[in-house]
Amino acid sequence: MPLSRIVTLIVGLIVILGLSLWLIDSLSRLYWQLSYSPLLGNLLLLLLIVLIAGLVAAFVYYVMVLQAGEKRSRRQRPRVTPAQIPAAKSDAASSTLQAVRQQVAQIQDEVTRQALLSRSREIEVNLARGEIQVVVFGTGSAGKTSLVNAIMGRMVGQVNAPMGTTQVGETYCLRLKGLERKILITDTPGILEAGVAGTEREQLARALATEADLLLFVVDNDLRRSEYEPLKGLAEIGKRSLLILNKTDLYTDDDKESILARLRQRVRGFIAPNDVVAIAANPQTAQLETGEIFQPEADIVPLLRRMAAILRAEGEDLVADNILLQSLRLGEEARKLIDAQRRRQADKIVERFQWIGAGVVSVTPLPVVDLLATAAVNAQMVVEIGRIYGCELNMERGRELALSLAKTLASLGIVKGAIQLLSTALQTNPATFIVGRAIQGVTAAYLTRIAGKSFIEYFRHDQDWGDGGMTEVVQRQFQINRRDEFIKAFVQEAIARVVKPLTDKSEVVEEVNEEQS
Repeated sequence: MPLSRIVTLIVGLIVILGLSLWLIDSLSRLYWQLSYSPLLGNLLLLLLIVLIAGLVAAFVYYVMVLQAGEKRSRRQRPRVTPAQIPAAKSDAASSTLQAVRQQVAQIQDEVTRQALLSRSREIEVNLARGEIQVVVFGTGSAGKTSLVNAIMGRMVGQVNAPMGTTQVGETYCLRLKGLERKILITDTPGILEAGVAGTEREQLARALATEADLLLFVVDNDLRRSEYEPLKGLAEIGKRSLLILNKTDLYTDDDKESILARLRQRVRGFIAPNDVVAIAANPQTAQLETGEIFQPEADIVPLLRRMAAILRAEGEDLVADNILLQSLRLGEEARKLIDAQRRRQADKIVERFQWIGAGVVSVTPLPVVDLLATAAVNAQMVVEIGRIYGCELNMERGRELALSLAKTLASLGIVKGAIQLLSTALQTNPATFIVGRAIQGVTAAYLTRIAGKSFIEYFRHDQDWGDGGMTEVVQRQFQINRRDEFIKAFVQEAIARVVKPLTDKSEVVEEVNEEQS
């Protein structure tokens, strides 16, 4: 027994003993005054003994039992602490956001860059605030707003509404007993609505759904394919989802169980059976025999119980996982924007060098298209493309890569194929029949283009040709750049850049010869 409790017990007993002596003395005097009646005196003495024993027993019980029980309950009562996102996931999200900002800094478009920075700050605020985002998602009139009304216990939107009533995402706040975090419930516009406006609302709904910590997907019957695909897609990106069968008051018990069984079968593999829940958010009214209209209460208890169990058990992880997911998605978006930006810059380099190569070959015609003769041009192109992708190459390394790819082009028969392809295209144009050597220049430009496009893929993948090696990349680029629509556009530009200058030059030479003769 603790020393403090022993001291308290001794002091208490001394006080009780002192009071008891004082009481005994007082009562003894009263007893002698009542000596004329022995029965009355004996009753008074018995009362005194019972009173003293009761005081002692009550004090001992309080010190020994009640205080010990209170301390034990205080030890067992869980300490309420502010909700904390798991440290590992929080650190991962913070690191991802920092990497995203470094990526965003490379984006040249000011509007796009500021928009991504703003979204990164929003994610950071959500990381600190940690509210649980519950999004209600589904078709236009499956009863999403009625469900939100029932959950909130008050009217927060129009019910029994026509398609398209919820124009924007509407968010409401509630508290769940035993959960520190706020719960924000968002009612989204319906999906699968007709028209341009319906498509725009669906895009908004899908965007809100991708930001949810917990998704409530509402249906009023078996899943259609048009509902199944977005539900499965959201589950595949990591959205924790509940599938809600609403309007069960319209079905018999057997029909309801049959629909639930089909729903669980359809979503098996990405939604657990106990996460498929049946409710009646806004049951239909009924007319009683007396003529009165009876409005049944909403039956959403199964959903509330399942939501409460999930949020209490998984709430912290759901918030952390969603924030990490949003960070990764933002990083992927930034990466795609940077990749597109780099490709535009690299394409300009390829276009510039393809016509430089054409000019070199055209003014110094050779018996065949000699790729080795244009290797120096291509080497400089490789160096500049590498610089766009943050890879600094010297001319020697650029020349090695250019020669290696030139040999691959020759070994695959692409050089011969390009000559035949472009010869046919050029000979169909009346402006080119008198300039046979234009074929060499245009072919050199075409092969330089294929080489440049291949090197773009090489640098895009961190200087890796992939599993198929250089051969597969070059063949793929040749197939892409031999399509009829591209060849037509390429030949037209080649005529303007290569053929016409050669034609003009030939005419000038002929005039000079005539004058000399």
